[in-house]
Amino acid sequence: MPHIPASSALSRFRIIDLTQVRAGPTACRQLADWGADVIQVQMPEHMRGDDTLGGQDGSDYQHTHRNKRSITLNLKLPEGISILKRLIANADVVVENFRPDVKFRLGIDYETLSKDYPKLVYASISGFGQTGPMAQRPGFDQIAQGMGGLMSVTGNLGDGPMRVGIPIADLCSGIFAAQGILVALLEREASGKGQWLHTSLLESMVYMMDFQNSRWLIEGEIPTQAGNYHPTSIPTGVYRARDGYMNIAVFGSKIWERFCNILGAPEWVTDDRYKDKMARSIHRDTLNAEINRRLASQDCAYWVKCFNDGGVACGLINDVKGVFEEPQIQHLGMVKEVVSAHHGPQRLVGQPVQLERTPGTIARAAPKRGEHSEEILKEIGINSEELVSLKAKGIY
Repeated sequence: MPHIPASSALSRFRIIDLTQVRAGPTACRQLADWGADVIQVQMPEHMRGDDTLGGQDGSDYQHTHRNKRSITLNLKLPEGISILKRLIANADVVVENFRPDVKFRLGIDYETLSKDYPKLVYASISGFGQTGPMAQRPGFDQIAQGMGGLMSVTGNLGDGPMRVGIPIADLCSGIFAAQGILVALLEREASGKGQWLHTSLLESMVYMMDFQNSRWLIEGEIPTQAGNYHPTSIPTGVYRARDGYMNIAVFGSKIWERFCNILGAPEWVTDDRYKDKMARSIHRDTLNAEINRRLASQDCAYWVKCFNDGGVACGLINDVKGVFEEPQIQHLGMVKEVVSAHHGPQRLVGQPVQLERTPGTIARAAPKRGEHSEEILKEIGINSEELVSLKAKGIY
């Protein structure tokens, strides 16, 4: 079955996906969800390694590789590289996350390919960058979380560093790579030229530290762990009501006054311990204990309604099941349905950005390894007789 675009927005672009595991596949999924023809190139079944967590029938793979087509190619053989270059000849973008040296050894680096395909946009994702003293190190999400500073500000003070509960370095580097690809495609419209772009798990984590970086770079302050409480805005964090926990965010003096009145403590507005941001920072522990004592009189639902009605941000802390039971999540239609030929009906989370005229969707479930090999090879002019020969040689 030929390409079925998930949106018309990027349907004119073809992407060659040479990536595996998560960061690279995430970048390509972003483009596929907006309609690009993403061709996932994998090693043949007899050569495959553990290239995805949970295996290719697992939920992780199904989520990450939807809206793509799959071809197998043995890139260790010259014939496999030759076919790959024929695919690239009709493509707009190549995405890879090999170790930095591998693409040069295979002869599919940007400098080599751009001689024949000057309009090619070539995206590389690595653990630590394409050059430098750590470029050849193997990359892994949690390593980048630690080296990029995130684990030093996550968790409770004194409990030691803490990883976050999602592969945030992988996901962010993939999303940043997709953004870079789109920027390069836009620039190509003006210059007529492609270019090489690259990002890494480490660079993505450093960037995502955001205001914590500025606290050090501008103010000379080394941020520390603050647990479930915001490091600079007080009171903001996790608080306990009668039946469980919720988040409350109090930013600015006006909202502080509203918060105090809703909680039945208008006297805190003029209390020397709490009257301004600095005072509340000094007396943080006393204030938080008093807030929890007052919240204990009612359930979370009561306080969530009171605070939001009064203009103070507040929300429940859901487990994943609770997330999809939220009326607002259901209203936003974030869960999309698709039917897999291999696994039947599936529910997956769609893109968090809605384009009103050219929306993204999930038009195709994740493919089996090499499911579209013959279809794609025929698209580049390989006939049935040649397919038999290539198959016999283990090329695909």
